[in-house]
Amino acid sequence: MRDIRVRWALEEAGLPYEVQSVPFGNRGAEHFRHQPFGQVPWLIDGDISLFESGAILLHLGERSEALMPADSQGRAEVTEWLFAALNSVEAASQHWTLFAFSGLRNETPEWKLLDDFLGARLKHLEPILARREWLATSFSVADILMADVLRVVDRFDGLAGHPACRDYVARATSRPAFSKAYADQMAHFAAAD
Repeated sequence: MRDIRVRWALEEAGLPYEVQSVPFGNRGAEHFRHQPFGQVPWLIDGDISLFESGAILLHLGERSEALMPADSQGRAEVTEWLFAALNSVEAASQHWTLFAFSGLRNETPEWKLLDDFLGARLKHLEPILARREWLATSFSVADILMADVLRVVDRFDGLAGHPACRDYVARATSRPAFSKAYADQMAHFAAAD
């Protein structure tokens, strides 16, 4: 459900948007034309069609200083943290989350390997988040992405030993734009049922 990231960014930036549903199964050729893996989200912005939440967030960051600073140093810092959220933290958390969600936590030898891998990432992130309110100078698309990745880990109590990470998620998700994006997403899902 990485589409919450896009909704959240659009809410933070105050950009107008419209959400369209796609079927969970039986996705047609039009869907695959926009998203070659048949996933969500994708964004249509004028003549541009983008897939992958990180690419979409980067695009939206370029459209709004509420999501990414205008100066080159600030943009570089946001960009590196955006990619760190995807490649260093989410990559370490994806399989961990799948195991936790499926109830295989502590039941397989692979669990310890996954738990240690994620733990190593969080160990390095913890002191950074203990010193900063946000990853870059101000709240940005990097925070949307990192907070969403960590939010899912925290759902399975994976941040229990990382109070700065947990506080960071709480700070980010207490923002009015997240609250609205989340409520709207849940309402959209409920209406689709």
